[in-house]
Amino acid sequence: MANMVADPRQKPDRRRPRDAVRPLTVSIRLAVSALVLAAILLTAAVSSLVWWQTAEAVSQQLASTINAQIVAAVRKEVSAIVDEAHAAHTTIRTLFLQNVLDTREADKREFVFLSQLQSQATISWAAFGWPDGSFFAAHKLGDRHLEMMEISLTDHPGQRRVDEYEVIPGDIEFEHRRFEPTDFRVSDQAWFKAGIAAAEPHWFKVLDHPVGERPSIALAGPIDVYQERRGVLAIIIEYTRLSHFLSQLQVGRAGTAFIFDGSGELVAAPDKDADELHAAHGQEALLPLAQMALARTGDDGRREAWRRRLTFDGAAYEVALTPLPFPGWSLATVIPEAEFLGPVETTLRRLIIGLAAGALLAAALSAVLARSLIAAPLTRVVGEIRHVENFALDQVRRHPSRLAEIASLSGAIAEMAAGLSAFRKFIPADVVRLLLRQGVEAKPGGTTQELTVMFIDIAGFTGLSERMGDRVVPLLSAYLDLTSEVIVSNGGTIDKFIGDAVMAFWGAPTAQQDHALLCCRAALACRRVIECSGLADDNGQPLQIRIGINSGRMLVGNIGSELRLNYTVIGDAVNVASRLEGANKHYDTQILIGAETRRLVEGDMITREIDRIAVYGKTEGLAVYELIGSVQEANGDDPRPAWIAHYEEGLLKYRKRNFPAAIRGFEAVLRERPHDRPTQLMLDRCRLLEQSGTDDKWLPVVTLQSK
Repeated sequence: MANMVADPRQKPDRRRPRDAVRPLTVSIRLAVSALVLAAILLTAAVSSLVWWQTAEAVSQQLASTINAQIVAAVRKEVSAIVDEAHAAHTTIRTLFLQNVLDTREADKREFVFLSQLQSQATISWAAFGWPDGSFFAAHKLGDRHLEMMEISLTDHPGQRRVDEYEVIPGDIEFEHRRFEPTDFRVSDQAWFKAGIAAAEPHWFKVLDHPVGERPSIALAGPIDVYQERRGVLAIIIEYTRLSHFLSQLQVGRAGTAFIFDGSGELVAAPDKDADELHAAHGQEALLPLAQMALARTGDDGRREAWRRRLTFDGAAYEVALTPLPFPGWSLATVIPEAEFLGPVETTLRRLIIGLAAGALLAAALSAVLARSLIAAPLTRVVGEIRHVENFALDQVRRHPSRLAEIASLSGAIAEMAAGLSAFRKFIPADVVRLLLRQGVEAKPGGTTQELTVMFIDIAGFTGLSERMGDRVVPLLSAYLDLTSEVIVSNGGTIDKFIGDAVMAFWGAPTAQQDHALLCCRAALACRRVIECSGLADDNGQPLQIRIGINSGRMLVGNIGSELRLNYTVIGDAVNVASRLEGANKHYDTQILIGAETRRLVEGDMITREIDRIAVYGKTEGLAVYELIGSVQEANGDDPRPAWIAHYEEGLLKYRKRNFPAAIRGFEAVLRERPHDRPTQLMLDRCRLLEQSGTDDKWLPVVTLQSK
């Protein structure tokens, strides 16, 4: 309203008569007709430029996508090769270590080595060298044949015995045997020299083989049986396997991929005919480009990803170098740029010619009109819209125009800005925050929370596994299946399997207020399901399990390194749970829980305090409770049996050094439960203390000397 008040200091405008005619306005429809014609030229130029930039960006993105797919496929293949080599080495080494297979047992050794070549597709050799220089190996000959060779320094010295087999579906068939002269000495090989002196297997670059030079890599390590070094086992992969794999990858229509080692030498180039029988040629036209990129990057190209546009023989290429999951190896992909931009350039050229011919005529007719009548007013209005777009509402102004529609539009924009300026006060900041997306980053870290952790293992498993050997695997699998299913169905998170031990926790990652109760229910269910499963040891005795449970504050989260993380729990409360599981062996119990767990489940679970112990690694005494059962499943009005009251009464007298009264209480328990091991232990302890007496330093705490 202030603008309607006249300023007395302002002089009247004497340049315009009072009765001057207002400027004539015209319809915007006429102005727009002229503007459309003028806009064609500008639109053609802008759209062509934008389209070209978009096409170029899309082509680069497509090249990046193709490269990412190739990298993923090669990474997966290289990882599979490494994993298969480790798996084969571990399998054969375990058979030697467990004395299932002796290094001199020719029949069994041949069967094991041949089976590894058949089961692991990428392995070319499984070889073994003895300290005396003897050598044995199974060698793959393409996908249809295998050969078994042996070089003995005592039998047929200087000769190589070769047995050749044909691979048939599901089996192998012996073809023939031959003897060939050889000067191959395994003791001269670098992998054997290093392996015989090493403690663990390592990777080696290998060139010489009994059949000649074959560029390869080998995982070689020593074999010790009863602390005696029997020789060196090597799992060898020839580079031809990688060349054959690269030939199956489609890198665009005309691109290709190469693998280089840490010294910059070519490991593999696409060759569909390459295998153990046919050497890889690697005569690729684009190989110089990959080598050029490798030379430019140096060591950096083998440590981190690198991508550039390179020119070769007048043509442009997208070249990328990516590290592979094998030390020092890198993947180079080369894709011709014309493969993506050639059709785009042709189409763009035709579009520009057609648009330019029509736009030049329209632009000449409408340029003058658009400039004075429409362009300038609309430019000012667009400027005000930009203020609104940026929420600079106090900078919006009203602009008069000869075009009625533009004048009305300018007024509407000014009114809209005024309305938005008032409405802006009512928009909370949280509305903007709803536009943000929160990402979960995989990095080490965690939080301290109140959780419950449980450890389960099989009683006497060490001796059981020694007696049963590999026959223990089905038994162990059945036991782990049953316990895992129970844990998951009761809301637990399985942390890890440690041999026969199962570690699980409750309360994370999903918060559970009754985490201790859920854990105890799972423990009782595990005991029940194992008893009903019929699982038995090699002597026919039912399988027995031991369970330790503890609650408390512990660190939960991603624990590990940047390369490998494990969502787990750590802390003193976790260690106590592990020790409680071991304490079952001393008391001949099945489920022991800590004091905090007992407090959290009091009223829902039947427990009895067993003793106060100082577990291995700790000096202070901890109250230990046996989990008997669930109150809900108990029979009768009083869920706690009378023998529990007798036991706890005896325990109280024991701690007060009233050993005769304690003995009477424990004897009352044994009348109801004659084979209760904790009661028998306490009774023997009280009788001994009654005879020997106690001094002032005596504490009712038992120290366990084992984990």
